[in-house]
Amino acid sequence: MADITLVNLNMLFMRYGEEIERELHVPLGPLYLTRALEDAGFDVDFRDYQTCPSDDPFDMDVFLSFLEDPAPVIGLSCMANLLPFTILAMKALRERYPDRTLVLGGVGSKSVEDKVLTRFPWIDVVARGESERTGPELLAALGNGGDLSAVKGVSYRSNGAIRHNPDRDRIDELDSIPFPAWDKIDLAQYAGYGMMTSRGCPYPCTFCSVAPVWDLESYARSPKNIVDEMAVLNAEAGVDLFLFQDEFFVSGRKQVIEFCRELDRSGLDVKWKAFGRVNLTDEEMMRAMADSGCLELRFGIESGSDKILERIKKGFTAAETLDLVPKAVEIFPRCDTFYVWGFPFETVDDFYQSLFQMVSFRSMGARILPSLLSLLPQTEIYREYAEKTELEFCPYLLPEFVFTGHEVFDSGEVNVPERYDGYFGFITGNPDVFPGFFHVDLENNILPKLKLLREFGFYPSPEGAEEEPDAESCGAHSPKVAPHELATGAEV
Repeated sequence: MADITLVNLNMLFMRYGEEIERELHVPLGPLYLTRALEDAGFDVDFRDYQTCPSDDPFDMDVFLSFLEDPAPVIGLSCMANLLPFTILAMKALRERYPDRTLVLGGVGSKSVEDKVLTRFPWIDVVARGESERTGPELLAALGNGGDLSAVKGVSYRSNGAIRHNPDRDRIDELDSIPFPAWDKIDLAQYAGYGMMTSRGCPYPCTFCSVAPVWDLESYARSPKNIVDEMAVLNAEAGVDLFLFQDEFFVSGRKQVIEFCRELDRSGLDVKWKAFGRVNLTDEEMMRAMADSGCLELRFGIESGSDKILERIKKGFTAAETLDLVPKAVEIFPRCDTFYVWGFPFETVDDFYQSLFQMVSFRSMGARILPSLLSLLPQTEIYREYAEKTELEFCPYLLPEFVFTGHEVFDSGEVNVPERYDGYFGFITGNPDVFPGFFHVDLENNILPKLKLLREFGFYPSPEGAEEEPDAESCGAHSPKVAPHELATGAEV
């Protein structure tokens, strides 16, 4: 028997009426952990729940069948959108396998570890932060009497009390991390091949849920290390399109130019996509990127209002955006611009500035991808508003960042099937654990802005959904973006 059954629960699964659309993406984080565990001498039973063929993967019998005969330790990794499902799935595992140790990992439980362990007693351990060093130490401790007191980066129960061990120091030499355990999956069945070029972002954007995961510290891999991994995937699996999915790929001119030169020297015939940052990107850099195979550059614009950009600590101005994006549109086959809407301090005048900028960029050929603000617990904006206002849940309007796959997109709105009433009741019953599903001031903040987005064609209107098949909306997980057009997709 394996030492651990490691389960990836991150997946892109969406329902449109009677149709289901799913897209498999290489589970990067769990495969990094798998490699670290195997290098430490442990036997890993890796299972990617994305590959479950069922049209209803959220049925617990389906899940338990997929997890049949697990190892003594079961680790599950999820993001915030599937944290509710993961917690309920772990309850089902506890009932089926009462002798197993259940470990919750991934970024989904960030900042709610104490609440999770206090409220859901079937979860034994919550792993925090980077897993490559914590994982092997945790598994060794569990196999050696179960004393976790010396394992940094974990939260757990001991003698009836919740313990939070000190955070583990960040891995600052990313080149020292072995490549993911590609041999555990069939690479050919995946549509998206993500790669990590850096970890962390130093910018303190108040709405961002990613930078706090890394404590606002950023470390980068060397260009050669990145290209070496691309060469392995290209040679062994024919991968010729890569997504650099970390938000801080463009961390500076020197790093980007050196990567482009290294890729050119390698002779690899590959293409790639990346995120950029308005205040760190210039025309010379973009041309070097395009010349070395970059097909798509994405910018997190967030707002067209300088007042809002300053309020959310974005680090650049609307004028910088207006100067850069038209150049990017001319240089790259595709340029994506992401906006966040629903800020509770954003006036209608502020929002109009965003709308006018979005309309302008759309006319130039940029793809506009607005996303509703998601108040995840690690964000500064959530901490600011959680104690002074009551969060509201709207069953037909969920932030795109937390689409779960239980919802059905129909006629321009989200509908929750009756069979999942209990699931969303679990969410609404624990708003402090799952705040990303909630809103601030639906009546005066969210709904008026949604109406404007529909009027400008960025979101489909319920009465005209069939007449507006090309309306763009909702960001990378949009129900209005076909799989081959997803920002994370493998096709161009």
